[in-house]
Amino acid sequence: MSHRPTRAGTGGPRYPGWVRLAGQVALIVLAALCYFVVRGLTQSSHEAADENARQLVSLQQALGLDVEHGIQRAIIDHDSVVTFANWVYIYGHWPLIAAVLCLLYFQARDRFRLLRNAMFISGAIGLVIFALYPVAPPRLGILDVVDTVTERSNSYRTLQPPGLINRYAAMPSLHFGWNMLVGIMLWNLTRNVAVRTFAVAMPALMAFAVIATANHYIVDVFAGGVVALTGLALARTLPSDLRLLMRRGERTTA
Repeated sequence: MSHRPTRAGTGGPRYPGWVRLAGQVALIVLAALCYFVVRGLTQSSHEAADENARQLVSLQQALGLDVEHGIQRAIIDHDSVVTFANWVYIYGHWPLIAAVLCLLYFQARDRFRLLRNAMFISGAIGLVIFALYPVAPPRLGILDVVDTVTERSNSYRTLQPPGLINRYAAMPSLHFGWNMLVGIMLWNLTRNVAVRTFAVAMPALMAFAVIATANHYIVDVFAGGVVALTGLALARTLPSDLRLLMRRGERTTA
């Protein structure tokens, strides 16, 4: 009677095979293709994006939420704080998300699927908003603020050249929304105080960073949170047969 070889001395989860990994990569590539399609639709909407941004600024002023100038004025003369805000914006988003997804993939597959699905659903909602309601960020001249990421850092524009960036995808801020989802997953993953503190602090720092670097308005942050939580709620209610189909798509052949 033949037996499948196993790794001696290990009782943890089996590492995924190439087919399963390829399936996850394919999903990410599909999401990227959707992004570039929407970028093509909205990148030429300069006048509409500026007008929508001015409407948001007027709304914030009416609600007493126009805090962008004050936040940046408080840090702009402190190079170390500006650098920290830039680093949070650059390295606290995709690198962090990728690391947490990898951790969950190997250690808590159900939470990995939940986070992945929540990101895809909220990302799809965000793409619709980007297409229908393009918004120019503060750094494009809507407010008298400094684009600190461009002027005081080379990393982000090197990793993501301006030609690949949707300039008018300010509303909602998925920089904040997806970091909040990551924080929720980390919080539920463990009772470790340090990890839970990080899970709370990182989204808060990202909310600060996206405003301090002039990439988002505060209403974008609120909207990003709402969109992300909507994605999470919908991901939790996916029909059981659809969840089963997704799991089957991840399996390797025997």
